[in-house]
This record gives sequence, C-alpha cells and structure tokens, in this order.
Amino acid sequence: MISAAVVAAAVGLVVPGAAHAAGPAANHKQDAKQDAGKKLAGAVEAAAKTATFSSPPERSVRTAPATASAAEGAPAAAADHYVGLVTTGSGARTMDLSTWVSSEKTEVFRVVVDWGDGHTTDPEHSLTDGFLRFKHTYAKVGTHKITVTATDLGTKEAVTNSVDVVVAGSDFTPHAPTRLLDTRDGTGTSSAQPVAPYGTTRVKVGGNSGIPAGVTAVALNITATGAAADGHIAAYASGSEQPATSNVNFTAGRSVPNLAIVPVGADGYVELVNRSPGSVNLIADVTGYFARSASSGYTPLEPVRLVDTRDGMGAAKGQVAGQGSFGVQIAGQGGLPATGITAVALNVTITAPRDSGHLTVFPSGQQAPITSNLNFTAGQTVANSVIVPVGPDGRINIRNGSWSPTDVIVDVTGYYSADGKAAYLPLAPERLYDSRKYFWPVHGQDYWWESLFEPNVTLAGAVMNTTVTNTQGSGHLTVAPDPNTREAYGQSKAIRPTPPNSSNLNWTKGETVSNLVQASTGKNDIVDFWNRGWEPADLIVDLFGVYAKN
Repeated sequence: MISAAVVAAAVGLVVPGAAHAAGPAANHKQDAKQDAGKKLAGAVEAAAKTATFSSPPERSVRTAPATASAAEGAPAAAADHYVGLVTTGSGARTMDLSTWVSSEKTEVFRVVVDWGDGHTTDPEHSLTDGFLRFKHTYAKVGTHKITVTATDLGTKEAVTNSVDVVVAGSDFTPHAPTRLLDTRDGTGTSSAQPVAPYGTTRVKVGGNSGIPAGVTAVALNITATGAAADGHIAAYASGSEQPATSNVNFTAGRSVPNLAIVPVGADGYVELVNRSPGSVNLIADVTGYFARSASSGYTPLEPVRLVDTRDGMGAAKGQVAGQGSFGVQIAGQGGLPATGITAVALNVTITAPRDSGHLTVFPSGQQAPITSNLNFTAGQTVANSVIVPVGPDGRINIRNGSWSPTDVIVDVTGYYSADGKAAYLPLAPERLYDSRKYFWPVHGQDYWWESLFEPNVTLAGAVMNTTVTNTQGSGHLTVAPDPNTREAYGQSKAIRPTPPNSSNLNWTKGETVSNLVQASTGKNDIVDFWNRGWEPADLIVDLFGVYAKN
C-alpha cells in the first residue's frame, strides 16, 4: 500500500518535513558553488562579447567645416583630428564603448556620443589625445547606430565616426506549434529511419516553416520514442562542439519528451546526438524562436498553480475525458497581466492517466496541431515544460490525446510580452552542478541552493535542464527563487525557505528524469532546488541561457 505522503510527493502537494542535516564537509558545498559561479560568469561574458563592432579612425568624416569655404562632409583627411571606436557587449542590452581621438596638434576636444536610440551622453566630456569609455543600456534589443562626435574647442571643427551595433540579447517570437523533425516518417530528414547508436541528426530551424534566418535560439519540444536502449539526447548548435550536458533522458521502449531552448548554428541548424547503445526515433516540435530583433521580452514569476483538475482549480473538477479538450484562462491569472501576453511559460503535469497517450497545448482560436507536449503511460505521473503562444482572448487550450481520462496540473513560471524587460542570452551548454561529483545527494525534504549572481549583468531568470538520478524513492522537484542573500548563507543567518505548491519534474524510485526549468532568480540571484520526496536523489543542473535586464 502506498502511503499518503508518497502520493502527495508524487503529484506536487505540500508535504511538511524537516531538512536532513547529513552531508559532506562544508568545503565541498562551497567548492561546488564557487565552481558554478565561475562557469556562469565565464559563459555570460563570452555570450555578451559576441556583440563586438568597431570603426577605425580612417572612417572619420568631418561634419562641420573648418573654414567657410570647406565642403561639408569632406573626408577627415582634410582635418587635423580623427575618431576611432570599438564597442563590446557586456550584457543582453548593454554596450561598452571605447572611443579615442588622435590629433596632429595638442588640442582639447568635446566628445559627444549619440547612442542611436534618442539618448546621448553628458556633453561635457573633453580630452586631449586619449581614450574615453562609456556604457549604455538599450531599452530593446536590435540594431542601433552609435555616432561619436569630437569637436575641437579651439577651431570648432567637428569630426564624427559611426558604427552599427547589434546587442547580444534576443527577444522571443511565438510560433504556432509545428513539427520540424520526425525520423519515423522522414519529416525534416532525408529518409525515415531512427538515429543510430551514438549518431546525430540535424534539425533545420532558420528558414524553415516561417522561421527567419539568423535566429539565435529555438524552443523545441524534443521527444525520444521507440528507443532500443536507455540513454539521453543532447541538443546543441550546429558547428559547435558536442556538450557534456543532456536534454532528454529516456528508457528503452518508452516515449519521453522534454522542452529544450537550444542555440542555433550560423547555418540555421540544431544538432541532436543520441548517446545510447541503441537506435532511437526523434521528434522535434517548435513553439517559438529567439532573435536579435525587438519582439517579446520575458518576465519571470515565482511558480503559481493555475490548473488542477483533481480539485477543480482553473478547470472543471474531474479528469479530462479521452480525446477531450479544455480551455485555460492565462491573461489576468496567477500574477499575469490582463493584456499584452504573447506566450506563456508553463510546467504541465499529467497524473493518474487511465491509459497511454499524449497531451497537446496550443493557443485558443486554433485547431489542435499534430504536435505533442507530453507523453504518458497508464498510471504515470510525468511533467514537461511548455512554452505556448497565447490566443487573442488571453487563453490556451489543452487536449488529451489519449482514449481514456487523465488529470492535468498546470503551473505558470513566466510570460513573454512586448514590454517584457528581460532579453535572452543563449550560452554554450554548461554543466553547472552535479551532486554525484561531490558525493552529496539532495536529501528528502531538503534543498540545494545555487547562487547565480553575475556582477556585471542583472539577471531575471535562467534556463536550466534539471535531472534527478539515483532516486531512492518517489518524489518531485520544485525549483524557486530563494529569499535569502549569499551573505546570509555565508554568515549562517539564512532562514529556511518555504517551497511553493508547484512541481517541475516527478519521479519514482530508480528513475532518471529530466525537465527544462525557466527559473526566476528572484531578488537575490539565488535559486533553490527542492527534493520534495522523502528519500535522497542526485541532482544535475545544466545551464543553457539567462534572461538579463541589462
């Protein structure tokens, strides 16, 4: 007989319990956090610096005549000073500018920077030969023209130099759920055949199904099905090295989906590698993409439950009928605004299904697509992250593709809108934490906190793939921002947080389960990973990107 506590832990109910104090020496914990902090800082810096542009002094142009007879716009060679500039991204929407004036004479210059968005620097900057450095944060991502003007305060001669820059961050554009790959029938591939053991397959993203070329990342729901052996799938940008991270963990014979936000290669492709000794069929459905052009920014939320058919929250009480659908009000619910939402980030859980099937989440006002978000078997409790466009009436629909009833739970974790302040920085996939490395599993009803502080960037959230393995009992994982500061933990003054009534992934004893998490970093840039079961489980956290406000 299964205890009430185990049942509650499996489906995301609040279960009180004291934290287990057992664990390794404190320096192991500190080493893990310092290691994660260095990885985050290095990855963010590398991503931001992809936005580097320059214009050498020889491109300078005189914008004001030195004498009444001088021609407006004459080459700067006729003048006696020049302007050079180099710009480098230091965040999702922030540019660092280094500009210098070289002169044939020792004069004093007034230097003004026009950032191309209606803002200029304080006009009182002046210098002789040498460098000035500036920093500016744009309200939106996209292309901007930076113009630097150096005016000789003696002769009043002005020389300018300009450069077009594209900030490093990306905005999200929702896309109607569309199948880009299905190796079972040859969709998106040259032939209908499974991916060979340790083999790869490619997914065309840029220039496919209305997705423009040049996108930086894509939201794909990746499903592994018909696997001949246990293994996992890793997704990564075409042209880059295979990462040590994972996106989908699967077992032989079972269909397992997982949402992935994957960087896209310069050629517009994403690579999927099958890391198992057996073949496996792969399916990839797109629900949106990220690009360096203004669209929808992200606003993270602390996880809030919107729907639970077991008790009638947000939907009719009782299981969703086989082949049945129901609508969910998104706008104005759970801290979401009443208008302006283009897409919503959810965690959707199936529990107590009476038969095998799949779940499809799609915008209201449309027919259910052939895509799927969640696959399940009879009696299974399973969750998956979902990013879904929101219909014009502020609603979404959920369809039970099984022939038998099931319960459905929906937790919201964030939303996209035109006025969203956070832009996305895709990072090279990086393993942020692995409790197996430090021989310290997360104990039952305990949590691992991770500092995601980055000194030069104001984070709003992080995109991570969480995996539990070596599970010694049933349970679920809850990921949420921590109210404590790093200083409070360092001084042993931190209070024990209270986890929200939500779940991110569910497991039973012996399972290895993964799920994407779009976690809010809260006010203190600390995220908690709660083991809401009663027995220990190892935790693995892979980082794929961050949402930054600057």
